Amino acid sequence: MIRVLIVDDQALVRGGFRSILEGQDDIAVIGEAEDGRRAVELVASTRPDVVVMDVRMPHMDGITATSVILGADAPRRPRVLILTTFDHEEYVYEALRAGASGFLLKSAPPRELAGAIRTVAAGDALLAPDITRRMIEDYLTRRRPGRSRPAALESLTPRETEVLTLMARGRSNSEIAGDLYLSEPTVKTHVSNVFSKLGLRDRVQAVVLAYESGLVEVGMP
Repeated sequence: MIRVLIVDDQALVRGGFRSILEGQDDIAVIGEAEDGRRAVELVASTRPDVVVMDVRMPHMDGITATSVILGADAPRRPRVLILTTFDHEEYVYEALRAGASGFLLKSAPPRELAGAIRTVAAGDALLAPDITRRMIEDYLTRRRPGRSRPAALESLTPRETEVLTLMARGRSNSEIAGDLYLSEPTVKTHVSNVFSKLGLRDRVQAVVLAYESGLVEVGMP
């Protein structure tokens, strides 16, 4: 069972999410929180696998709560799925930098919520396609000219750098395998090495790093 904590300041919204998720055989809602501060407390006591987190809430917003929940001192780090009506790019950047594994709009069809939870629980990353496109475009316009690459990138082998570049362009493992004439298990090993060397949790963070560092540019095939 995927243990889920729902965090939203509106009781009706929390109730709606609970109703959707309780109809799933593989998902259990183990708690609700009305703000980020309460979410931090409940994560410590209930140990969820996935936290469904709103952005704008009183006392502590969702981005701050995500930073605390996924901080270096956190004893256990669940996956965080940001779920909000606000699709402005700044929320995406802040959420991803805080360590969130996904970002889904509340306007998405109800069936997508359960699927999104399964996706991040499995260790994959999730972003709404339209947000992904705008995120990439805006990252490049915001990136400061001449910004140096993180030193950690130098720890990658040439093949690992190729794999990171293709991940940032949106390629799946099977597509990367085809592009580089490698087996899919070999690609998975390279992906794992990239995450380990760069301290990344998932593919979304890999995309962020690749674009912010200038490893990948907009318009690259």
